[in-house]
Amino acid sequence: MSHRSCAQRIFEIELDALEAVRKRIDKTFDQAVNTITRSLNKRGKIIVIGIGKSGNVGHKIAATLTSTGSTAVILNTTDALHGDIGIIDDGDIILALSYSGESEELINLLPVFKRFKVKTIAITGQPDSTLARHSDVILDISVPKEACPFNLAPTASTTATLVMGDALAMAILEARGFTEKDFARYHPAGAIGKALLVRVRDIMRTGGRNPVASQNLTVKSGLMVMTKARSGSVSIVNKKGRLVGIFTDGDLRRLIADDTDTLQLPLKKVMIRNPMHIEQTALAAEALRIFDQQHIDDLIVVNSRQEPVGLLDSQDLPKLKLM
Repeated sequence: MSHRSCAQRIFEIELDALEAVRKRIDKTFDQAVNTITRSLNKRGKIIVIGIGKSGNVGHKIAATLTSTGSTAVILNTTDALHGDIGIIDDGDIILALSYSGESEELINLLPVFKRFKVKTIAITGQPDSTLARHSDVILDISVPKEACPFNLAPTASTTATLVMGDALAMAILEARGFTEKDFARYHPAGAIGKALLVRVRDIMRTGGRNPVASQNLTVKSGLMVMTKARSGSVSIVNKKGRLVGIFTDGDLRRLIADDTDTLQLPLKKVMIRNPMHIEQTALAAEALRIFDQQHIDDLIVVNSRQEPVGLLDSQDLPKLKLM
């Protein structure tokens, strides 16, 4: 078997495993989300605990929960019995990860959890396990088989655990009304935070770099405005200064191919009417969506009076670390 064939087989096994888990999602998932949401709304937190590979996955689940507004912390099973159990408060949620549901270190903690007024949600592949019997909600992630050829190394099962954690995080996010603005508060650095916090007016080209021409000017004059601004387009306005069209160097090339007298035509005869534009107060994230969906190079920025006050050039976005 080639390495490529092996990879394809692994993908198929793990996809089948995820599909099997997806089909078993039922009202217990709603119960888990509601239980966690009630706790978080009362200033509780999620205590994530797991052993081995499940513990590794637990770190990612906790990070995803926290970054989307659901406070989550990792409790190390070894350190828990030596003082770290103090991280638990009444009203918290224990999110216990164990595919077998019989991990000794985790099972030893179950009696300790009973000393607190907490709810335990188990993500396990054994609904009849010790962990499951001592949990308030059970999320079954049992898979037909592991991707390991010996059916031993945790592979498909850890993938199922990870995806179930993602599903919980996203469902809780929606249940709590978490918004893009909230997301930006937790991600102030990097491209994500910048795109969600920065306004279009903060990054647009202005002044001499914002080419604007009257609709009555000739194409030749419009090109001079574009050249001076070092831009690939020009915003076209009517006598009131309001945006009515756009003309790009691409439009010029297409027109010259058909008509050598194009340069003498008024811009209003050749411009693209009602061009795509964005308000200067919009978030940079909205501009990114427009560039991605419309596949354009330039985006005109207008004020409340529909006057072109700036220009966003797609070539600027990587420099601004927004892409």
